Amino acid sequence: MDAVLVINADLGPLHRVTVQHAVRMLCRRVAEIHEAEPDRVIGVFPMPRVVRLVRFVVTRWRFNSGPAWSRAGVLRRDDRCCAYCGGPASTIDHILPRSRGGRNTWRNTTAACYACNQRKGDRTPAEAGMPLRREPVNPGWAALTGR
Repeated sequence: MDAVLVINADLGPLHRVTVQHAVRMLCRRVAEIHEAEPDRVIGVFPMPRVVRLVRFVVTRWRFNSGPAWSRAGVLRRDDRCCAYCGGPASTIDHILPRSRGGRNTWRNTTAACYACNQRKGDRTPAEAGMPLRREPVNPGWAALTGR
């Protein structure tokens, strides 16, 4: 087993860590074993499958604000599908061009194929006569992690 599930003190799942990291957490007494593999030990500890944190960790930041903007996130949000022609996308396009003050935000960027991105250039979609097939949205954590 190469990954150990870390759960919060309220038994909510947080993330996975390596077995070595889990053992370090046990040694530092920030976590305790919640579930272990039978008949397997690492030193004095049973081989952990799940460790539970001793103190509750606040994770409101994961749910209040969405994930930070990233180029890879825009491509994942749009399923690598061009917002102008529907073909496979490999670049991102700024709806309000950066030269006109457009920022790297979820609502101002969309996935685009190279040809459409070059054709649109330094114009807005209306000026270029290239309407968007879908309006860009702020994705949630689940949309970007594939859950």
